[in-house]
Amino acid sequence: MGYGEQLELFLKQAKTNNLKTKHFKSDYLNTKVKVSFGQGNTARIPWISFLIEPNTTSKGIYPVFLYYKEFELLILAYGISESNEPEMNWKLNSNETINEFFKKKFKKKPDRYGTSYVAEVYDLNKKLNINRIEEDLKDIIKEYRLTINSAPVIKKASAINHPPFNVKNFKVDCKNAGLIYSDILITRFVSSLLTKPFVILTGLSGSGKTKLAQAFVQWICQEESQYRIIPVGADWTNREPLLGYPNALKPEEYVKPDNGVIDLILQANSNPKLPHFLILDEMNLSHVERYFADFLSVMESNEEIPLYAEGTVDNGVPSKLKVPANLFIIGTVNIDETTNMFSPKVLDRANTIEFRINNSEMEDFLSSANDLNMKALLEEGEKTGKGATMAQNFISLSNNKSFTTKDLDEINKTLLNFFGELQKTGAEFGYRTASEILRLINQLDTLNSVLTTSEKLDIAIMQKLLPKLHGSRRKLTPILETLGSFCLKEDLKIIKDVFEKDNFEFYKKEGKKLVPTDGVLYPLSLEKIARMYKGAIDNGFASYAEA
Repeated sequence: MGYGEQLELFLKQAKTNNLKTKHFKSDYLNTKVKVSFGQGNTARIPWISFLIEPNTTSKGIYPVFLYYKEFELLILAYGISESNEPEMNWKLNSNETINEFFKKKFKKKPDRYGTSYVAEVYDLNKKLNINRIEEDLKDIIKEYRLTINSAPVIKKASAINHPPFNVKNFKVDCKNAGLIYSDILITRFVSSLLTKPFVILTGLSGSGKTKLAQAFVQWICQEESQYRIIPVGADWTNREPLLGYPNALKPEEYVKPDNGVIDLILQANSNPKLPHFLILDEMNLSHVERYFADFLSVMESNEEIPLYAEGTVDNGVPSKLKVPANLFIIGTVNIDETTNMFSPKVLDRANTIEFRINNSEMEDFLSSANDLNMKALLEEGEKTGKGATMAQNFISLSNNKSFTTKDLDEINKTLLNFFGELQKTGAEFGYRTASEILRLINQLDTLNSVLTTSEKLDIAIMQKLLPKLHGSRRKLTPILETLGSFCLKEDLKIIKDVFEKDNFEFYKKEGKKLVPTDGVLYPLSLEKIARMYKGAIDNGFASYAEA
């Protein structure tokens, strides 16, 4: 019996919003058949795959019908999984890839499945010859079975296809795009993502927080579907803007948010070797704990987020949503009278990076100000980022949860000093923060082995210890004085030499490089502590975000 009737049913349903597939046959010619119209939302390219174990759609090779709806084309292809590299190859002579076919015919790449090979192409604007399509399908399945039964050809080009992640490439491409960030800021940002997939970018409005996040995701992603930039609304009072809700009028339907967050998370789960990014712009316009509580909880528990009672919904949305390790969440923050402060619960789970601009950086910007060219982050004429080939190695680095083993005595002594003082204000840190500091130092060392232990500790103090610090002048000033003294060597006095000097230089120039001023051990943290101290004296209150 042929497959023509099933194919016609598939093409007809692909023009609707119906995602159900249970009515399709699950086997054909001793292959397992999988049909997909999308998960939650209708897919741009519905497909039917024909599988023989151990191959799966996420890891393997298989014959597949791909319906490119935009072009009204049905392609029968020698399918190759995108999520994971298959363990065998098709044995083909001269077939062109779908990428090559699209470039030749449409002068552009397809949205997906470009690495699979073209077997046959059917123009759906013309009457289909079902008998011919059935014969083509039988031929490719026969070829598939011969490939499976013969000795598999193991791929050995992984090292070439997936080079090691190198943050220097991103720094160069940022400069070519007209983005001006210090090398150390980029290193801090990427190291923080590798340490834990939740990073908060705060600081001066217009200093490039969102642009850095946007630049990195465009640079490292193969497709635009790997990231979402979501502006947070001031009216977000629950989780619905991110996770949707069950439809009370249609119990079988789950209403997903239009911003595509659920689709992003589902795609991340289906593609564990590729990074996916959720950028929440102006994250604190609403109380973060109200709309983001589910994410904060599962970050630590590794549980799934329940969406609805199992068995009540049938439109492609799972009853529970797993937030995978390859989903990286970046929040940007501005502090003014329209925004809300973060609770310790949020800060404790993130690396917080402050953006400031010094005189030297502003001088460099004004002397070479140009329009941004974000296309410099992409392969020429493509939507694929220049760093996309390093994406799998980036994921491998993020899976490394090792602690640093270098200079542990110095690190432990410094952390204990800060712990004792922070404890006096109720801002001490727990085991989680201590562990993440040791991981952060290890990731900093991986990306830039030239950094000294003092420089890495300075970054860790600034991003993990100081953010929770806030309070009244009476409560904070003695603590800030002691913390400031920890950032100095013995030949400087914190109040006389630093806090009381408006023109104290935390850095000095050596050639083109900024280095700590003589006597300063942790300049980044000391500068922040000094600003908080001045804020407490002048205003009677100070916090990390507002200093």
